[in-house]
Amino acid sequence: MNSGPAPAPAESSPVAVVTGGSRGIGYGIAAALVARGDRVCVTGRDPDSLARAVASLGPGRAMGVAGKAHDEAHQAEVVEKVMAAYGRLDHLVNNAGTNPVFGPLIDLDPAVARKVFDTNVLSALGFARQAWRAWQRDHGGTGVNIASVAGLSAAPLIGAYGISKAAMISLTQQLAHELAPKVRVNAIAPAVVKTKFAAALYEGREEEASAGYPLGRLGVPEDIAGAAAFLTSDASAWITGQTLVVDGGLFLNAGVG
Repeated sequence: MNSGPAPAPAESSPVAVVTGGSRGIGYGIAAALVARGDRVCVTGRDPDSLARAVASLGPGRAMGVAGKAHDEAHQAEVVEKVMAAYGRLDHLVNNAGTNPVFGPLIDLDPAVARKVFDTNVLSALGFARQAWRAWQRDHGGTGVNIASVAGLSAAPLIGAYGISKAAMISLTQQLAHELAPKVRVNAIAPAVVKTKFAAALYEGREEEASAGYPLGRLGVPEDIAGAAAFLTSDASAWITGQTLVVDGGLFLNAGVG
């Protein structure tokens, strides 16, 4: 389902797809790319949220396609509509993610674990495949996968999410190797960012939650957006297969105390 009008494909400015882009980190990234002159397609499950995001980003610069990230038909639809509307697909930002459980990994329902991996890992691979075949194989481009610091070490009580993000980091390295030199693929590993998705980790106790961060605060979507804008720009032209940790210095305290 297309939740916003698409502009005519006459412009030559770069085009990005940002999955899970109706709010939070995804919306912040989309807004940063639009601000620098790109055109964007944002995806998400809720058509109404997408419509609001497109209206805010600017209907002349953005479009939205609703669907579930792990649905292969949705992945194909997004890329088909982007190519029809804009005629190119330069940047793919895989931001869609889920974390439906909180508790010990050993007790996790395998069906829930499959849902986490379908959404957090296999969807990224599916979108990368679609973008490669439609445009990037012949014209080049970039991919940015939104991982997490939870994928860099043990992640108590969110183990499935952490493992999926570790897989996302590995996927980034594999795609960077396979798609070079045409396409650069990197990842961003944020710590806690103030979004609805992460609200359970800080809401009502933000001062306590941020106490372990040397920079004295939790992240905001703009922090991740800046990193994504860098990794999709020529300023990072000799960087691929890397994971940029954006954590307010949190890992500086690893092992302290």
